[in-house]
Amino acid sequence: MRLLGVDYGFKRIGLAVTDSTIGLPAARPPAASLGSLKKDAAQIASLVKREAADAVVLGLPVEAEGEGRMARLCRTLAGHLTEDHGVEVYLVDESLTSVAAEDLLFSTGMKASQRKKLRDGEAAALILERYLNEAQPS
Repeated sequence: MRLLGVDYGFKRIGLAVTDSTIGLPAARPPAASLGSLKKDAAQIASLVKREAADAVVLGLPVEAEGEGRMARLCRTLAGHLTEDHGVEVYLVDESLTSVAAEDLLFSTGMKASQRKKLRDGEAAALILERYLNEAQPS
């Protein structure tokens, strides 16, 4: 199964792709958020087709206090993908994936401007890794 990982943000949408049989996520360049969840869902659905993905793994921001605004927006985005575009969506806790992606890129010695361009895709790749690790039978 080929999966498209999505790290949704107000400015950029981090993207990564993996084939679950191989399990190696590859970051893609981020897409610009279009200012509307319906438009963003249509853009992601188009990327699903372009990447020949079978499903989307969407990062869900989980907070200790409960579900916040961003988590509700991600659930709405998932609903648009499923209902409007027929895309299967798996929601995965994305806690600290952006921080981990930044740390990983920082450790390579990249300049801040270079890290900024790659961080969202790397976060999406970590979301895919988390999903694949959780989906493995114990």
